[in-house]
Amino acid sequence: MRVKRGVASHKRHKKVRKATKGMTKAHRSSIKRGKQATTKALQYAYRDRRNRKRTFRQLWNARINAGARLHGTTYSRLIAGLKAAGINLDRKILAELAVNEPKAFEAVVKAANKK
Repeated sequence: MRVKRGVASHKRHKKVRKATKGMTKAHRSSIKRGKQATTKALQYAYRDRRNRKRTFRQLWNARINAGARLHGTTYSRLIAGLKAAGINLDRKILAELAVNEPKAFEAVVKAANKK
């Protein structure tokens, strides 16, 4: 008895069609191009999940530096002072304080400058 493989192919094709939802032209209609597009999309997604962390850290550092300079110090001196004082605030929280809570950030800067 011969083996008919249509069911398996249709299942694979359905999987590709589902993954390429929202894409246009050949990426949506062609199975071969759709598989390629999906593979590349997953590579970009993996890469950019890591890059997002990088860009947010850059943003936080810029905000902390701007806030620090308003209080007469620099980013590197502030971070070094915080480590010497034993204050464990991460950059995300420091940036949030610098933008939204200037008084609290000023207190942190003063604590870091005491040594």
